[in-house]
Amino acid sequence: MRASVDQDGCISCELCVSICPSVFSMNEDNKAEAIEDDIAEEFEQDAEDARDGCPVSVIDLEQ
Repeated sequence: MRASVDQDGCISCELCVSICPSVFSMNEDNKAEAIEDDIAEEFEQDAEDARDGCPVSVIDLEQ
């Protein structure tokens, strides 16, 4: 599974980072970004929770 974040739509709420810090972090522009190319299976549910919780729906997960 891979994650991506539409940084143009990111509102910098950091919810994804708080839910899944193993996959998401804030960059130098204070926008969320995916820090893992391939999400480890143990973090997939957390990544899905972060996507589902994103208030502006800018996180995409691909298998």
